[in-house]
Amino acid sequence: MMKSKADEEEYWNSSKYKAFTFDDEDDEFSRLKESKQAVNSIRRLVEEDDDEEDVEKISWSGEPVGSISWSVNETAASNQRTDREPAFPKINTDTSTTNKSLSGYSLSSLFKGKTKGGNFQQFTDSLTDSSLRLYAPELRKPKSEYKDYISDWSPEETVQRMQHGKAVSLEKFRSLQDKLLLLDFSVSANDGNVITAVLIYLKRTLSKEVLFRELQSRQTALRHLICYLRESRDHRLLQELFRALGRTEDEALLKYKEHLSIADENKRRDFLKSCLSLPFSPEDLALVQDHYTLLERQIIIEATDRQAERGGKLPTKTMPILNMSLITTLYYCCFYHYSEAENTFSSPLNVRHTFKISEKQFFVTALAARAELKEWSDVDALFTCRNWLGFTKKKSPLSFQRVVDVLQKNSAPTQVLQDYVALVDDAELRITLAQKHKCHDIVINTYRDLKDRQQLLGYRGKVEMGSAEERKIDELLTNQQIRWKN
Repeated sequence: MMKSKADEEEYWNSSKYKAFTFDDEDDEFSRLKESKQAVNSIRRLVEEDDDEEDVEKISWSGEPVGSISWSVNETAASNQRTDREPAFPKINTDTSTTNKSLSGYSLSSLFKGKTKGGNFQQFTDSLTDSSLRLYAPELRKPKSEYKDYISDWSPEETVQRMQHGKAVSLEKFRSLQDKLLLLDFSVSANDGNVITAVLIYLKRTLSKEVLFRELQSRQTALRHLICYLRESRDHRLLQELFRALGRTEDEALLKYKEHLSIADENKRRDFLKSCLSLPFSPEDLALVQDHYTLLERQIIIEATDRQAERGGKLPTKTMPILNMSLITTLYYCCFYHYSEAENTFSSPLNVRHTFKISEKQFFVTALAARAELKEWSDVDALFTCRNWLGFTKKKSPLSFQRVVDVLQKNSAPTQVLQDYVALVDDAELRITLAQKHKCHDIVINTYRDLKDRQQLLGYRGKVEMGSAEERKIDELLTNQQIRWKN
């Protein structure tokens, strides 16, 4: 059934949707104009409020709004309301109960920060004044925090709290039984920091006799105390502890270490001599005896060399000898007194025999000293030995590869290096060392012995053209008596 034209117009006029018209843009523009007018009206209200700045506003109590007394009363009233109200107060949405005079703020304060009763900035300045500042009541700390200090913790609970890094007081443990329980629980906890903390407390509050007696049956705590005393360098108390425990050897070693704090050499020598009567073990006593003998010898050598240096018989020394180690002393003697007779204190052989230095240690030290002085004849004499038939050969307690390294570090000439590179047993290693140090004759002779023609041809291109090495390679390549492998 077809609708009439009147019905269609009624439908479109009564519907919430409207048909598209070109006048829609005009409607949007009109709404924009209305919004602009609303903003202008607010601006006029603000200007009117500015004109009312001179009007003083009075609260219900009769006090000027914005004054200090009014702000104090308002703060107290708000605190009372806060105490009575729950944690989440209801928001009153009834606009009829809102009284403009109670707020004390005008619409202009929203834009310019001012109140009707006066300048808002002056009001805030008065509140921030130190003489008029309002302080909130300080809240008490929770009881759990006071509990850490005042609760009557047992020794076991105290150790557990110490393990968790919580604050505890050990002063309440006054009886010997409580202190020992505290120590036993700390040892059972296997916490070294707690054990040390408890031992420090016991060391401060117990007599030495009682502490040492109780620690005899607690070896773990005893080891911690010994370690703590060593770290804190409380040597006097540590000596008393060793003496009380009957550990005479430990006491003697602790006494021996006191020589480190003596600067004068003669006083140190005398102190070491007095230590020889201490109850050392046989092995330790031998070491202390060697130390005393070495320092005594160093003092004699130093005095003799100083006198020879003043007389011009000895060059100016560049290395010290006093309080040096045994190997350094041997190096010093090999450097300055290598050719002296064995019956003198400064003779290297005398030092070797007195202190029973091994052949390898003596050989390495003498090689380094003579190589530094570039005394290659002395170096060669170290390796030369005779067999029972009277023939000489070179022998070394070190590998010749290490000998070559020592000589190379001391800038030995190629001819010297070549003599010892040739003594390396392994052919490949010998060739590598010879190429590294440019010992061409060693490389050529090794390839000749290996009968490796191709390697010899390749090495011919690495030597200098027209050199004696190139001519030697050519002679070997044309030699018909050599049976080359390839």
